Formats: sequence, C-alpha cells, structure tokens
Amino acid sequence: MDKDDQTHKKFLEEQIQWCKKQDHILVEIGTKLYEMKRIAEYSLEYELTLAETDRLNDQLHELKCKIQSLEKQLHPVVH
Repeated sequence: MDKDDQTHKKFLEEQIQWCKKQDHILVEIGTKLYEMKRIAEYSLEYELTLAETDRLNDQLHELKCKIQSLEKQLHPVVH
C-alpha cells in the first residue's frame, strides 16, 4: 500500500468514526424527544395540579436544554 492509499484509508476511517459519533448523538436526541412526547401525552391524559405541571415543565425545559447541547455537537464551530 503506497502513501496515498494509506492517507486515503486513514481519512475514510476518520469519516467512519465521525459518522458513528453523529449517529450516537442523533440517537440521544431521538430518545430525549421521545421522552418529551411522553410527558406531553401524559399531561393531556390527566388532570394535573399546578405543582405537577410545574414539575413536568421543568423536565421539558431540562430535556430541551440537553437537546440543544447535543445539537451543538452535530454542528461544530469552525474557526
């Protein structure tokens, strides 16, 4: 294997690792979105007290922040 082939192979291996990382992040985002959906569906099914509503809103806000953090990892800033 010559130098160009080795360089190309290394590049492709790095691309595979990058894709795996992106896939993992997307799976995490999907999990958090599903959790948000379950919270929303739960709140539609039951009469909630103000305290319960506040608690669920806090959970939704926390999940939203986690998703935003994960999204930033998908789009790194290039300097």
